[in-house]
Amino acid sequence: MQAPRFLDIEYCHTDDALFPVAMAWSLADGRMKAVVIAPEDDWLPDDGDLGDVDLRYLEEQGVPILELARELHEDLPDQTVYVDGLDPDEILIDKIFTALGQEAPFEIAPITDLITGLDSNDLEDRRRQVMIDEGLEPQLPENGVYALLLLAKEEGLLEEN
Repeated sequence: MQAPRFLDIEYCHTDDALFPVAMAWSLADGRMKAVVIAPEDDWLPDDGDLGDVDLRYLEEQGVPILELARELHEDLPDQTVYVDGLDPDEILIDKIFTALGQEAPFEIAPITDLITGLDSNDLEDRRRQVMIDEGLEPQLPENGVYALLLLAKEEGLLEEN
């Protein structure tokens, strides 16, 4: 049995900008990958205001979106990838692939499509509680993916190791 795939994106959002800065996703075997994303120049606002986002860090540590897209094509082809439904994940994925003139190799769906026994509020409460119980910082996308993996495990959607 393959594990459901999960994805979480950290992003910059100001009055003039919305773009991904980090992403994590899970693989068929339940492992995770996480990257910092180097922004495209046309994603940056003219006034240079990125709020609390460190542009130098993104430029020095981030992977180019072409490399990111290649990895996503390898890891998530023709998959349904589940997200927590709280962030503009679909917009951010579109932004990455549109910049490359490509279509995303996967579909995004809210976690409520996978875990159907709870309504979205109860599911979000459980996700938040998992984050607290595990001591996970919510702004790290790998922690968001880990929390979704734990929820899927609780629901019997992952094999026990």
